[in-house]
Amino acid sequence: MSFKASDVKKLREMTGAGMMACKQALSENGGDMDAAVDFLRKKGLAAAQKKQSRVAAEGTVASLVEGNTGVIVEVNCETDFVSKGDDFKGFANQVANYILTEKPADIAALKSAKESEVNELTLKIGEKIDIRRFETVTTEGALGAYNHGGRIGVLVDVEGADASNEKVSDLLKDLSMHVAAASPKFLSADDIDETFKKKEAEIYAAQLKEEGKPENMIEKIVEGKLKKLSSEVCLLEQKFVKDPDTTVGKLVDSVAKEVGTDLKVKGFKMLILGEGIEKKEDNLAEEVAKMSGGN
Repeated sequence: MSFKASDVKKLREMTGAGMMACKQALSENGGDMDAAVDFLRKKGLAAAQKKQSRVAAEGTVASLVEGNTGVIVEVNCETDFVSKGDDFKGFANQVANYILTEKPADIAALKSAKESEVNELTLKIGEKIDIRRFETVTTEGALGAYNHGGRIGVLVDVEGADASNEKVSDLLKDLSMHVAAASPKFLSADDIDETFKKKEAEIYAAQLKEEGKPENMIEKIVEGKLKKLSSEVCLLEQKFVKDPDTTVGKLVDSVAKEVGTDLKVKGFKMLILGEGIEKKEDNLAEEVAKMSGGN
């Protein structure tokens, strides 16, 4: 018995299982809908998918660099306890390796390829697992890479860099650690878009108003703050965290002169674990009261 796309959709609605799992169930059961439902229930995939409505804001950012290509990927779970387990960490590293070797087009393609493995891990550990996002960088120069305990992953692309040179290698490390510490949003002042400037201006104005600054002074103060914006949010214009007397841009130029080659920071990527995920705040007292029948 054959089956259609509409049958896959119907099975998904009935069980909550993923598309690939539904296709497999129908295929292995000759398109028989009832048999496919039983197949999914036996495998427990339907139960695993029910956990996908939960909030998963813990997890890890895995990093992998091989040759001139680097990968950072955020894989989430629900609790810090699970994130430290070998099964979860092993899966996150395996996902990073898959991205490096198979080069999925986007996060949707990656999730589809890893759907069955995500379901199996969800069943094993009992928590929602989500491959949230990833970044890849391929360079003609060298990559700086830094991972801060699985909480922050950074890749920095430096053109003209030879990582076998000790001073350049140190620079690559310093740049990636600086990005993790200072969280720049842009590479240089030329990259700051007008939407970002407008948003920051609105925030500055609101803060000044809250501080009680006179209305006729706010606009001028905001203008002054915007002029300093690039030194706060642009990597090359930020003060270097290990030596605030110089900027990142000047540091790169200084090392370039020392090694006698042109070095240019082409860009950077950073993933911060759980960034932008609205976490559920648990109230332990309320939970205990509910369990004990209290009000």
